[in-house]
Amino acid sequence: MAHAISAGKGGAESIAAGTGNPRLSADRVGVYLRPAVAVPIKLDELNRMDANAFTAALGQVFEHAPWVAARAAAARPFPGRAALHDAMVRVVKEASYGEQMDLICGHPELAGKAAVALTPDSAREQRGAGLDRLTQAEYERFHALNAAYRAKFGFPFIMAVKGRGKEEILESFASRLGSTREAEFATALEQIGRIAGFRLAHLVVE
Repeated sequence: MAHAISAGKGGAESIAAGTGNPRLSADRVGVYLRPAVAVPIKLDELNRMDANAFTAALGQVFEHAPWVAARAAAARPFPGRAALHDAMVRVVKEASYGEQMDLICGHPELAGKAAVALTPDSAREQRGAGLDRLTQAEYERFHALNAAYRAKFGFPFIMAVKGRGKEEILESFASRLGSTREAEFATALEQIGRIAGFRLAHLVVE
């Protein structure tokens, strides 16, 4: 079985609790971080992990929100990846408004100025949509739309960009600017669920 090994502070490898596998690194005790390298994880392995290891393994499926995985762990065992995804989406739906808002705001802007701070998952997704290869004019258009959207709704524009091109993304961006805040809040959560589904498909093997 392949594993992701990463060096923590001082270069020491970190072992995910309860698995005996060198899978995750952490900057400090009690903080779960994404795997340094995305490697397939078998579903039956996830079902056998203790709750802490499960949270560490799937903590970044929902951007900067390991609490989603932590709460979904109680619903195990999962018969399939779809059931795992459904359980995680249900956790988000049942979360408080503040938690949902924090989840939305934890996502990066598309083609935003903070691209250097993207998580590996977000970087891969934006790169797949060609957002790392924009012309200056395209970049300025994204920047203007990001600013207008955030000014109107108070959170970043979120779209599951896998399989989408930059023109389609820009069209959706402009169209959704005409929506209401309530509708966009719901759309953001729905798109986050789609993003999580793509990430689980990339990470979890049935």
